Amino acid sequence: MSKMEASYDYHRYRKLLAEAVDEAKRLALIDQLIQEKARDRLEAQRTSDRVAMTAVTVARILGPIERPR
Repeated sequence: MSKMEASYDYHRYRKLLAEAVDEAKRLALIDQLIQEKARDRLEAQRTSDRVAMTAVTVARILGPIERPR
């Protein structure tokens, strides 16, 4: 379960949502999302992705850094 705790499992939640065809299943899905803190993990993953993209962009703009000899 540590893998699931680390990131938002978009495909799994999408499948569960597709299967939630009646009120009882929708409520069960909502409870599961709350228990797993899915929204918090999604936001954390998005933030991490933004930071990584920013780092790559800065590295690309600055180019290789030459070290003095």
